[in-house]
Amino acid sequence: MPAEPAEGAIQTPPETSAETSVETRGLEPVPDGERRGRVRELVPTWVAANISVLLLTMGAGLVIFNKLNIWQVLVVAVAAPVVSYGLVGLISIAGKRGGAPGMALSRAVFGQRGNLFPGALIWVARWGWETINAVSGAFAMLTVLDLLFGVQKNTALIAVTLLLFVGCTFLVSGLGISALRVCSTWSTYLFGAFSVLVLGYLVAETDWSAVFDKPAGSTAMMIAGIGTIAAGGISWVPSGPDFTRYLPRTASAKGMVGATIGGAAVVVIPMVLMGAVMAVGTPDLASAQDPVSFIGNLLPAWIAVPYLLIALVGMLLINSMSMYSAGFTAQTLGIKVPRAAAVSVNAVISLVFGFLLMVVATSFFGSFISFLTLLAVAFSAWIGVFGVDMLRRTSYDGAALLDTTRTSAYWYRGGFAWQAMTAWGVALVVGLLFTKVDWFGGPLADTWIGQNGLGWAAGIVTSAVLYAVLPRTPAPAAGPAGAEEPALAGSLSN
Repeated sequence: MPAEPAEGAIQTPPETSAETSVETRGLEPVPDGERRGRVRELVPTWVAANISVLLLTMGAGLVIFNKLNIWQVLVVAVAAPVVSYGLVGLISIAGKRGGAPGMALSRAVFGQRGNLFPGALIWVARWGWETINAVSGAFAMLTVLDLLFGVQKNTALIAVTLLLFVGCTFLVSGLGISALRVCSTWSTYLFGAFSVLVLGYLVAETDWSAVFDKPAGSTAMMIAGIGTIAAGGISWVPSGPDFTRYLPRTASAKGMVGATIGGAAVVVIPMVLMGAVMAVGTPDLASAQDPVSFIGNLLPAWIAVPYLLIALVGMLLINSMSMYSAGFTAQTLGIKVPRAAAVSVNAVISLVFGFLLMVVATSFFGSFISFLTLLAVAFSAWIGVFGVDMLRRTSYDGAALLDTTRTSAYWYRGGFAWQAMTAWGVALVVGLLFTKVDWFGGPLADTWIGQNGLGWAAGIVTSAVLYAVLPRTPAPAAGPAGAEEPALAGSLSN
């Protein structure tokens, strides 16, 4: 792996680094000559980011806990990816503008030192997301072993399956963007084919009168359901630019947003609906400690085993994508190691926390929903600030992004952009005030916003409005970042 670039300078690896199986590029902006990505490649990327049986469990939760009927679940399943992955797509536009990972571009907004605060929070939040995915993957392995060989899970087997899953995740994420694209494309085809098979089986075997006779739930619970399903997508927003930095500057912004929403929706909508239908015949589905084994009870082995194996690949890809972005986030925090090495930190953390969740926790779904709720709040404050900055900014200075000294154009005052830091901090507090989970409740959680699960939305609006009205941080003029790095201009219309 190459050494970290010198302070204030951009390292330009050979052009082939973007094309080989192992990606060597770190935080430095991608030169125009290496930007050969295609907008259509975002579709399988975001399909793969949602291939998880957890969506079935979440769909079941909408019926069991939120008391929604099938038509309300349909509204939730459509609205959630539009809202959350619409934000992912919009923030992704910064990637084609700046050619750098999202948390590196965030330095231009918060300052070189100020960016350490949201960066650290987002990095820590990813530990939980990767832990949840690792646990789901390990449970899928255990379920397959049970279905095929009758092997019952025990502590030792839990440790082995978890280690295998995290190890494979580390390998794929360490290889970089090219490996992720190849795996995402093939898993999209396979998972889509078997999902159609599962859907056909459910259509034939489900008591549809029981499904359609279920009474409607409250509007508040439907809105809260949208927030719950959307939380997973919101967690990808800061990572959006990581997967678009290889797109040329001329790539269509509208196409990027559409491909992002479409890729997510094609998985989220049917999976959530399937989970809701399954919940009618299995009312204890959403409260199960093991969120995967129910598939073996509901489906015949000839469908359940290959479906779980393909879903296992999908969950591995989700974790690999998360760790891929986490490696960049770790580098922005000053951990001076190559991206692939930075990924190992998150791998170890997810291994330890995952083991504790599988062995100690009594309610997986309760822990999962609590985590998703807090995760959305943690990310929302950053989204509002960064989003407003994108509306104002026409360029990023590639050299200034990597220069973490006082000479950086993004040093601002003492390394902090106080306007961004103020808006972010206030919004984070506001979001928590309206949030309630199993083990935490804000003082405003019983208000209309809190009861509808909109603490994350309050965070985005607060940070966006406050950052918009505060005096604007002077934006430095972007200069060339090397022979292949002209000023990084772009707009939402490009």
